[in-house]
Amino acid sequence: MNETMNPGAALTLTHFGAGQVLNTTAGTVENGSVTDASALSAEMKAFYDKTLITLAGANLVHEQFGQKRPIPKNGGKTIEFRRFSKLPKALTAITEGVTPAGNKLNVTGVSCTVDQYGDYIEQTDMLELTAVDNTIIEATKELAAQAGLTLDTVVRNELVGGTNVMYAPKVENGTETEISLRTDITPACKLRVKDVFRAAAELKAVNAPKINGSYVAIVHPYVAYDLMQEAGDKWIGVAKYVSPENLLKGEIGTLGGVRFVESTEAKIFAPAEIAGGYPRLTVKTAIESSTTSVVVEEELASASDLSIDCYIGGVANKITAITAGSGQSTLTVQTAISSLAKGAVVCGLGGGKDGSAVFCTLFLGENAYGVTDVEGGGLQHIVKQCGYGNDPLNQRSSVGWKATKVAKRLLEEYMIRFESGSAFSMTAVAN
Repeated sequence: MNETMNPGAALTLTHFGAGQVLNTTAGTVENGSVTDASALSAEMKAFYDKTLITLAGANLVHEQFGQKRPIPKNGGKTIEFRRFSKLPKALTAITEGVTPAGNKLNVTGVSCTVDQYGDYIEQTDMLELTAVDNTIIEATKELAAQAGLTLDTVVRNELVGGTNVMYAPKVENGTETEISLRTDITPACKLRVKDVFRAAAELKAVNAPKINGSYVAIVHPYVAYDLMQEAGDKWIGVAKYVSPENLLKGEIGTLGGVRFVESTEAKIFAPAEIAGGYPRLTVKTAIESSTTSVVVEEELASASDLSIDCYIGGVANKITAITAGSGQSTLTVQTAISSLAKGAVVCGLGGGKDGSAVFCTLFLGENAYGVTDVEGGGLQHIVKQCGYGNDPLNQRSSVGWKATKVAKRLLEEYMIRFESGSAFSMTAVAN
């Protein structure tokens, strides 16, 4: 759907295809024509390019700790990162006068293929009647934010696919219960001080190198809130740093030798939508005898021949139909339910089976992953004047961005995905 922006007087900016993936063929876009020429002067082009990269960089939280590789021109679509295996201890004593056999570096190449992403804003010929520079800058700011979030998400999605996972235990009434599945996480499974020390210990145990003297954790603001409430005076905020000028992008504080970087884009696994935009429904009428009908408080549109996987009161089931009602709806489920309390949650799959959103905190050592750099052609700012492409009446100009990006996990043991709940688990949505 097109969106209209109004950054200046009498100027319409129409936004097309947010987050669209571009073809790898040079100079083409799936939903519009883009050429390589630009009518901007070299000075203006350099200024706008720098503006885009600087603003987009503010959102690139997840990529800042990876091995960075430039994208050389005419270098092909495949990039290779190098992984060096550790040498074993040399415990055999050397014989006097005899040269030992020596050793060899074991180098493993990790290859991946880059993808291209991008978007643009098309402007009407009213541009000729307004301040061109201000318009381009405003459009660039919006596109830069979008570019930064897009590229950050590409990196984040690679990192959260790691195999080294820890789960926050459930702590209720002083009793701690170990958790081994994401679906068992509840709001009582918060990230605690001892969990931070535990994650740091796991990284130390595999000799994961530190990043500028510390391990780093990328954390969601909701989880950071829970942790700081529990940590109290143990938490050292950035205001107390001896050298606050050396802050990491998004850094909020340190605990147990781990520097915490906050991002709203820290991964959230949450229940999928059931119907009507609702990922969670609330049982309105208690069930005391076997039935396949569940009455919920939300008003939903009627639908039949459904097959929606869900959890009802924490038990897996499937919704096969929905019947609309006034102030309620009735779900028809596949497996009969014999007992269900009023207020129980019906939720989609993806998070905890009680409807909880699950938050991922990434604990990182150095060289855990690699990314392509936004500099050197990795991120381009493209401005086209009226008359470009198929525009015989000079009615349209455009501002856009194009980026080539890939991220790759290199050393699984150097990163930990710590999954937890939060005080905000029952309202948070997937990102």
